[in-house]
Amino acid sequence: MYLSKLFIPTTKDLPTEAKIKSHQLMLRTGMIKQSSAGIYSWLPLGFKIMKKIEQIVREEQNSIGAQEMLMPTIQSSEIWKESGRYDDYGEEMLRIKDRQGREMLYGPTNEELITDVFRSSVKSYKSLPQLLYHIQWKFRDEIRPRFGVMRCKEFYMKDAYSFDLSDEDAKKSYNKMFYSYLKTFSRLNLKAIPMAADTGPIGGDLSHEFVIIAETGESDVYADKKIFEIDPNVYKFNDSSLLKMREDFTKIYAVTDEKFKKEDFNKLVKKENQIITKGIEVGHIFYFGDKYSKPMNCLIDDKSGKKTSVKMGSYGIGVSRLVGAVVEAKYNSSVMKWPKSISPFDVVIIPSISKNNKENLEKAEKIYNDLKKQNIDVLLDDVDENMSNKFKKHDLIGVPFQIIIGSKSKGNNFEFKELNSESEILSLDNIKIKLKS
Repeated sequence: MYLSKLFIPTTKDLPTEAKIKSHQLMLRTGMIKQSSAGIYSWLPLGFKIMKKIEQIVREEQNSIGAQEMLMPTIQSSEIWKESGRYDDYGEEMLRIKDRQGREMLYGPTNEELITDVFRSSVKSYKSLPQLLYHIQWKFRDEIRPRFGVMRCKEFYMKDAYSFDLSDEDAKKSYNKMFYSYLKTFSRLNLKAIPMAADTGPIGGDLSHEFVIIAETGESDVYADKKIFEIDPNVYKFNDSSLLKMREDFTKIYAVTDEKFKKEDFNKLVKKENQIITKGIEVGHIFYFGDKYSKPMNCLIDDKSGKKTSVKMGSYGIGVSRLVGAVVEAKYNSSVMKWPKSISPFDVVIIPSISKNNKENLEKAEKIYNDLKKQNIDVLLDDVDENMSNKFKKHDLIGVPFQIIIGSKSKGNNFEFKELNSESEILSLDNIKIKLKS
């Protein structure tokens, strides 16, 4: 992609309405544009990053045997009345009527709808367990939307649902999701801490939220630093190892302010290991047994032929929210370095060009075409602008690698730089090796 052709409406001035760095950066670099309070258009740069996050989430869900489907954004009120949540959910739910006067709603979550899908299709324990997920837009009418995509009304979310015969089996599904979430955040170069959490309007008696450390987070975090030393990659994908993984994480003290008790913190965590900081919730998992299946008459035949309510759990990751969360964790001193797994481009070529000198641009175009043949996603800055402004702009955009074509470039050797590192002179062949490693 040539920068001159990329739809990226950048701004030089800091947006006055943006109070945290993710909102500031995403507006400044043209990743999003506000449509109305709490609702955004995702422009090409931001959308590309979000779709890469979506693909990582999808791959990690598939790897544990979850099956992707797609449910509608608009739901009937009848199934919510069956579960008993229609009147209890509150004003966050956007309620509408169709032309026949039927009560409908824009889905804030999908427990009722997936239960309705399941009960019409599965009747026997022989079809269990089942893990189903979709990635879809949600709407919650936040009373005070703020912080850009971090707390908005319309958001893109992965939500998954497990169906099992017994509590014991259901907790095995819960552990699989626990593992999948840790792997997902690791691939995004984020250190996420699982913390015991309240179940809120979803309900149930087992819940963990996944929190990443960020100074602008809305949650106060109290933790034992030992929890950061656990490597989720050492656990094997079998029931006993996954159970041990969850036990290893949850036996170490880590809570947000809603569950914090000073006396417990001081009693259970050595003074030198105590961490008090801020965090951002990026995922939440729940086990709630038959909270929905029982009132909605979602029954299956067990091994003895007896009808029993299926046991369920739900598991959410805010895909669009993760874009902002990565910025909060990685943006520092006017430099945004995207993790390689979700960077909008693999590398940017930055030639020094002017109206009277097109030689560097010609070199850049040759390199651009060569890298494209190697399936390297490359951005070419073909804009006639002074190099100082170019560097500032690309520090903000955050492509992790730069090829700089200027006075230091000789023959087939070019200046190559990783953001936040010193540049080096490398041959084009060695640059390709670096980019593919």
